[in-house]
Amino acid sequence: MTEFALRPLTVGEIIDQSLKIYRRSFSPMVMIALLANVVPVALGVFVVMSGGIEANPILWGVNVLFSIVMGALATAATVFLVSEHYLGRQISAGEAIARAVKYIGPLIVLSIGVGLSVGIGFILLIVPGIIIMCGLLVSTQAMVLEDISAGDAMSRSWNLTKGFRGKLFGLVFLVAVLIMLPSIVVTFFTAPSQADYADIEALRRKIVVATAIQQVITVILYPLLYTALTIAYYDLRIRKEGFDLELLESTLQHPAALPGRSGSRELPHPPSRG
Repeated sequence: MTEFALRPLTVGEIIDQSLKIYRRSFSPMVMIALLANVVPVALGVFVVMSGGIEANPILWGVNVLFSIVMGALATAATVFLVSEHYLGRQISAGEAIARAVKYIGPLIVLSIGVGLSVGIGFILLIVPGIIIMCGLLVSTQAMVLEDISAGDAMSRSWNLTKGFRGKLFGLVFLVAVLIMLPSIVVTFFTAPSQADYADIEALRRKIVVATAIQQVITVILYPLLYTALTIAYYDLRIRKEGFDLELLESTLQHPAALPGRSGSRELPHPPSRG
């Protein structure tokens, strides 16, 4: 049985629960993150050290493609890991990755769809882009946890977030600050001094090392964002659909039972509390 609150949460409470789950699932989360990012980070450093994109265009392209695929895998696996923990169950990193494999392609399609939608919104004087971004923030969670298509996931997220997009913007902003703060500190302490500019090669090595450290820190902390968004997804469903987590667990096993979707069947009654 889950220990987490079965009631609507404030932004602060979502962040607090996210940090708890992040700490308790730190090892499998980092394992997933490292699996997805070690090779891309290493290749990126190699490309920079060996002359940049101009000298290694093919290797750079392969690295971008590999990063996209592994990023989708890590995203889905992290969502599964957080969801299971939030519902009071435990799964290993291997189990989460095994479940996530089928969502690599759909998540790439979803990322393109969300990116285009947000990009068009930003072209329309920025504010529409922010609104669209906030409206689609839980698209990934909807796709992975309800096993629906990219288009349905975007529509599902848009409907779930109505009335709460400002709250989600605040949540993402605060989590982003938590993630970026360590990198900012590293940047401050590793900034090149005036003397470093006398030796271009030494300066390049210093910049590469500092960049690698920043990327490692970001890789380790980035799952916190998906942790917070997964909890926010459940919070939205509890608020808007009146589900407690026991009912959520039941309906997630039978996605066709979701309310408001075509072909839905009667929802099961919540289990008796005794």
